Amino acid sequence: MDDRGGSFVAVRRISQGLERGNTCHSTSAEVVAGSAAWLGRGLSCVCAQRRESDARPSFDLTPGQEERLQRLQSRLDVSYDCSIPEHQEALRALWNAAFPEVELRGLISEQWKDMGWQGKDPSTDFRGGGFISLENLLFFAKNFPKTFQDLLQKQEGDRSVWEYPFAVAGVNITFMLIQMLDLEAVKPRTLVGATFLKFLAESESAFDLLYCITFKLMDHQWLSMRASYMDFNAVMKSTRRQLEQELLLEDITSLEQLPSYGLLSQ
Repeated sequence: MDDRGGSFVAVRRISQGLERGNTCHSTSAEVVAGSAAWLGRGLSCVCAQRRESDARPSFDLTPGQEERLQRLQSRLDVSYDCSIPEHQEALRALWNAAFPEVELRGLISEQWKDMGWQGKDPSTDFRGGGFISLENLLFFAKNFPKTFQDLLQKQEGDRSVWEYPFAVAGVNITFMLIQMLDLEAVKPRTLVGATFLKFLAESESAFDLLYCITFKLMDHQWLSMRASYMDFNAVMKSTRRQLEQELLLEDITSLEQLPSYGLLSQ
């Protein structure tokens, strides 16, 4: 932890989620504000510090890889905008996927804290990951609903009294992957980034799938390390190291062959 003024929330587990069928706000977590540097752009654990003079290799792209990378980069450039109907609907869809039996009272509501947002307006937390971080969460909910719910409700393992906030952790994971894969560069400058583009050329949803794998891996590391909220940076570092190692394994031709993919349940 440091004193650079970043903010965070820690979620104290009190119950296993919202009462189904209750359309009123149900308090399933206590949200505690504090000062740390692990949220969004202040994510210190995954920001690689390099000197401008450091030599970095560059990998050539096939036309297919270049096209897919440009499309993905276009997604990265989209900020969440609460005035855009499509973004509003995506946020509502996320709530419905997370709490299908609980009516959302508004896009600005104290209810959002139950999902692990910092406050009553989730749009303020998207600054670290942009609209793609919301798309990642939606992809996770739709394609791996069991794992999504398990992590949201913290249903597996011997959990900490003070848990990581689900939604904010998701934004951090998006941001970490963008950095790790060097996705804002014209060409990949790391072997991990170049390897990922091979998967991206095969499937346009590769980034979203890798996000799901990473989120589950992060939770797995969290439990293995018996972590609490002050350990979040250390867990993210460990997750990144493990993911990089898996991406560079020999004979891996698809993301579904990564060892950590097996942690996911549909």
